[in-house]
Amino acid sequence: MTTILALDTATTILSAVLTAGERSWYRQVDAGLGHSELLMEMADSLMKGAGLGPGDLTAVACMRGPGSFTGLRIGFSAAKGIALALDIPLIACPTLDCLAYPWSCWPGLVVPVIDAKKERFFSALYRGGRRVSEELDAGADGIGRMMCCSDEPVILTGPDAPLFLSRLGEAGGEGPRPDRFRLDPLYRRGRAQELAAVAKERLIVNNERGDVLSGPEYLRKSDVER
Repeated sequence: MTTILALDTATTILSAVLTAGERSWYRQVDAGLGHSELLMEMADSLMKGAGLGPGDLTAVACMRGPGSFTGLRIGFSAAKGIALALDIPLIACPTLDCLAYPWSCWPGLVVPVIDAKKERFFSALYRGGRRVSEELDAGADGIGRMMCCSDEPVILTGPDAPLFLSRLGEAGGEGPRPDRFRLDPLYRRGRAQELAAVAKERLIVNNERGDVLSGPEYLRKSDVER
């Protein structure tokens, strides 16, 4: 039985899930900046709730990025500690892939967005469950122009989808028609369950073992580095 502990620390919505075969145990909290205080307690609660011990884990998963600089580092630190202590794979998955995952069957474009501050967003375009653009660090108008190549319906998801939609409206000019957009009704939620599903596919189908020495992948330098 494949048992995965998945930790989503990429945004302010902290979530974790433990999946064991077809069963799962899930926790979520709008943590703000409290990830470091809550994450391991949340993981321990999941293990106890499932009646499992550390030795039962097959792998641990975390978000690879983009996302919060601090949040991603916290997630990787926790996941690395678990993976090294138990000698199990660490599977780091792209954050935007996990945000888009539930809409793999959407008949059009799926656009997950995370507020990157400075009036920019982390985003990418997906179609049929596959990413069809590079990962972006761009303004709403620039992302909007990329969606003008067709008349497909667009689903916007991710914790900052409404903010992106409002900025897109403010940009004006050439852009996709407003009637093409749909807002994911569950846009603001943790994505640990999707992370676990993507990690399980990579682990079992693609036989990925991960790299315990890897780290977050940012689309820009931190303010300190800049």
